[in-house]
Amino acid sequence: MIRDLTAKLASIAIMMFARALTAARAIWHETGLPPKQSIYFANHSSHGDFVLIWAVLPPWLRERTRPVAGAEYWLKSKLSAFIGRDVFDAVLIERDPEARTQDPVEQMTTVLNDGSSLILFPEGTRNQTEARMLPFKSGLYHLACKRPDVALVPVWINNLNRVMPKGEFVPIPLICTVTFGEPMRLKAQETKDEFIARAEAALLALSPSSTEDNA
Repeated sequence: MIRDLTAKLASIAIMMFARALTAARAIWHETGLPPKQSIYFANHSSHGDFVLIWAVLPPWLRERTRPVAGAEYWLKSKLSAFIGRDVFDAVLIERDPEARTQDPVEQMTTVLNDGSSLILFPEGTRNQTEARMLPFKSGLYHLACKRPDVALVPVWINNLNRVMPKGEFVPIPLICTVTFGEPMRLKAQETKDEFIARAEAALLALSPSSTEDNA
């Protein structure tokens, strides 16, 4: 009971801090808010990415949304384990295939079957390169095959990599935007390569550089 209350208070504190630091602003697609159950897939440049998406979601969507994160990072200390497991109820994935005791796609499918939404990063790791985005891994496709009825919502996070630059310990206050795209679903007979290319294009279309290119 006390642990649950502490986790709830910590989640509120983290959300308020994230909003204060970044002045995070959600930009919704013209069709409106995403469906109640969604798989939010986003670009990945910082450990704070899922926090920002989670923080800008309306409460009724946030309370049933669980981030997917690397177990090796969030279980490395008691504090990070408390934040990952208790505060955010993260779906912790073992990234090393040889060390896995569970299939990541099955883990995520179970969560979807329970009625929750997911926040995941198809690049698989943080993008520390000059490229706008790394190639997607196949997990999003396999998850879409398991639950083709669940909406896939592309989400572009802008400026968070500048708030928390690599090698710096003190965040730099800066306005961030979280842009939600049009929900998509796996098409009938769509191949893995076709789906991945379409999902990558949907996400890149939300990036500021893409918007400027199309202006």
